[in-house]
Amino acid sequence: MAEQQQPEPILAAQQQPDPILAEQQQPDPLLRSRSRKKVANAAPGDSPERTSTSDAIEIEDWLHLILSDEGFIIRNNPAEEPPSSFWRQNKPFNPNRIIPYHNILWAFVSADGGRLVIHFAKQVPKDRLAVGQDKDRLKVAELNYPILGPLSPARFVAKWVRALMGRAYQNNTVRAKRAYVLINPRAGKGEANKIWDQQVQQLFEFARMHCTVMRTERAGHAAELAEQLDVDAYDVVVVCSGDGLVHEVFNGLGRRKDARRALSSVAVCHIPCGSGNAMSCNLYGTHKPSHAALAIIKGVLTPLDLVSVTQGNERKLSFLSQALGIVAAVDLGTEMLRLMGPARFKLGFMAQILRQKVYPCDVAVRVEIDDKEAIKEHYRLRRRGLGPGASLDGDGPASVHPSKLGEGSGSGNSVGGQSEAAASSAAEEHGLPPLRYGTVMDDLPQGWEHIAHENLGNFYCGNMAYMTADANFFPATLPHDGLMDLVMIDGKVSPIRAIKLQTSVEKGRFFENPLVSYRKVSAYRIVPRNGVRGYVSIDGERAPFEPFQAEVHRGLGRTLSTNGSCYEAPGPRGWDPTEDAGPAV
Repeated sequence: MAEQQQPEPILAAQQQPDPILAEQQQPDPLLRSRSRKKVANAAPGDSPERTSTSDAIEIEDWLHLILSDEGFIIRNNPAEEPPSSFWRQNKPFNPNRIIPYHNILWAFVSADGGRLVIHFAKQVPKDRLAVGQDKDRLKVAELNYPILGPLSPARFVAKWVRALMGRAYQNNTVRAKRAYVLINPRAGKGEANKIWDQQVQQLFEFARMHCTVMRTERAGHAAELAEQLDVDAYDVVVVCSGDGLVHEVFNGLGRRKDARRALSSVAVCHIPCGSGNAMSCNLYGTHKPSHAALAIIKGVLTPLDLVSVTQGNERKLSFLSQALGIVAAVDLGTEMLRLMGPARFKLGFMAQILRQKVYPCDVAVRVEIDDKEAIKEHYRLRRRGLGPGASLDGDGPASVHPSKLGEGSGSGNSVGGQSEAAASSAAEEHGLPPLRYGTVMDDLPQGWEHIAHENLGNFYCGNMAYMTADANFFPATLPHDGLMDLVMIDGKVSPIRAIKLQTSVEKGRFFENPLVSYRKVSAYRIVPRNGVRGYVSIDGERAPFEPFQAEVHRGLGRTLSTNGSCYEAPGPRGWDPTEDAGPAV
């Protein structure tokens, strides 16, 4: 067995740097704007009456820094030549440079009180990227200005910096996060180390994140590290890999004696370095590593539903999806093509639909919402009823649809009540929550709907919307509504219709397709018939092709997201009646 790698500290033991007065570090700045210009006249929409005195500071008579509703504005005089280090000379000069607050990493006054320093994430111009580099990436840029007492005293600038940092880190976002970083060097195309070095590390460092870096050495290593992790020492676990390593981390935390406390103490996040990168697409709306890094820096603490999957006497946690049939075959049957990236999924799908293989199974489901219009109403209320920073206890109108939710033996997962993580806080040292419906080895619970599928082609259950960057299979999913979205499709669909069905996913019209059975469920069991062979996929990881059962635990896990209450997916077509859903395909 390989010797365990020693952590690599990116920043020393945690300090809490004062964002106002801090020792100025001198990294290699990409940007220094120090030109001498006169103040431009107020632009339409940025009139003085809209900006309070405390929202603007004058660096010299040539430059104002303004906090506006739209972002941080740098105002120069358009009558003079713009600074070459800030604006490209071949573009028209814009006197108002706006930097979104989302992009601000840190701001402070130097220890001697003589300079104002602001670090932010800046889009790298495409013509400055080397051949083969990601064409959509962010890097750290610096603004460095002298503080001239007569115009803006240091104490006034310090007050302005506090206001800037307050706008840059909203919704109770934690600053200077303590991160435990796990890198899988073999993920995807084998570029995770390079992605960390070139696209992520610098952003984290300038956001004052305190990082301990570990590189996994074998399958299961991440689970071992998560199981042994001091969860009180970190705010986030950042996984630089594909979705498989995220699966390992959740299961490593779930194996601990204090599993519930561990899962609710540390937020599991994702830097996309694999083939599918579903977690990043759902939480941050991107599969670009540097953009995901910025989203983690500014992320909102978000409760996350986790699913217990039992096979035999084994129990696993799932955060993403469970599949049997064509999707599992596409995912697991193309592992030898991982170097192709996401293209392997399309190639595998085409091969599978031409086979028209079916998987006779017996399915039992605890259905909570079985009508697509009711599902859209559930989604609509959740999207509109809870915004960023939603209660971690899950309070709120998760569903008003008059379903069986909360009745009978499943009432312990009531969507209108507390999350399971909160409800079990008194006994959080006792591991995972108890299974409400037993395991796949137990008798089938009463009240479940039984479906005999002779020609099942695809059984797919999801906790997140995107399975890859262009595959929104589960548009009605929500991070913590205590429900799973279940799709079942007949395997005898003709190849032509199957191809149209797949293209409807890419066009955002999969949900309303009449060939798709789409339900909200809280638990299910699927039993393949004797003699049937195929694949079972749990979060994209191979599982035995044998019966399994699943039930959802509302808000058991934690993550960081852009929104806090919904994924970065458009939702089912027609959920917002003010938008034209267009015709179904």
